[in-house]
Amino acid sequence: MARVFLTHIPDMLTNYYGDRAVAALKQHAEVVINPTGVVLDADALAREARGCDIIVSDRQTPGPAEFFRQAPPELVAFLRVAVDIRNIDVAAASEAGVLVTHATPGFIASVAEMTIGFMVDLARGISDSVLVYRQGRAPEARKGRQLRGATLGIIGYGVIGQYLAPLGVALGMTVIASDPYKTITDAGVRQVSFETLLGEADFVVCLVVANEETENLMNEKAFARMKPTAFFINMSRGNLVDEAALACALDNKQIAGAAMDVGRAQDQMPSLALASRADVIATPHAAGLTPEAIEHQAFDTVRQVAELVAGRIPPGAVNVEAASRLTRLWNA
Repeated sequence: MARVFLTHIPDMLTNYYGDRAVAALKQHAEVVINPTGVVLDADALAREARGCDIIVSDRQTPGPAEFFRQAPPELVAFLRVAVDIRNIDVAAASEAGVLVTHATPGFIASVAEMTIGFMVDLARGISDSVLVYRQGRAPEARKGRQLRGATLGIIGYGVIGQYLAPLGVALGMTVIASDPYKTITDAGVRQVSFETLLGEADFVVCLVVANEETENLMNEKAFARMKPTAFFINMSRGNLVDEAALACALDNKQIAGAAMDVGRAQDQMPSLALASRADVIATPHAAGLTPEAIEHQAFDTVRQVAELVAGRIPPGAVNVEAASRLTRLWNA
């Protein structure tokens, strides 16, 4: 029977995999769960996963080149319970003959719903009132803004953007979107340039894929193009934002406020320097932290393991041609 090593520490196992997925995984393989209680570096992962055929890794556990250079000889596949595999060195895995896979985005609805919540909170000052009430004081009743009639600008029209856009339309918002790699024809959505979106939107929602090209996409020039009454919301990755530029834009009242579920702190958390500001709403990378979203990606890896032990290439594989070690599992 194949052996699978789960890298998750206890809270990650509870929050990002779940008992049902672990039980399902055990139907296909012997499961070994990270016994150390800490996130494993390359050396520790190679040591703890010894004797295992497949690694199922959480997003905190990297797969660097130094790991694949010393990977246990039994290891044939490195599965990620996430879409983002940027901290897995796929080239090094390929050189070692190890298959790499990723999960599909099961967090689409969850992230889009939190985006709507952020927009309502920013527009109505909900968090501000709650904080004052919790201090035992009565907050001032301030005039808010309604979403109906406002302009929602979506930067990056991927699966989340495509889910969010009709929600904005249903709320009576004008919806514009910018994506140089898409031709957008969806009803109620107008495709515009990045610069036009920044100048027109009341809510600028960043959903761009993070890569070298999009590093610091939201920089000083970008924030300067936004309206002083507009809000910025980041639901993608922290490295899309020049944090010093965002802080400066907030300090100078170039924009009205910001909300973020991601940032440049550890594990893509919002940076404390920004999250602690009175003009910022922040959550700890929890937009996709719902049972439905968690189980979707966890069960992706269960299905991948099931395919592997059955002698088939699993969905989500990214380097099939280089995965020479698979025959070790299939011929065992």
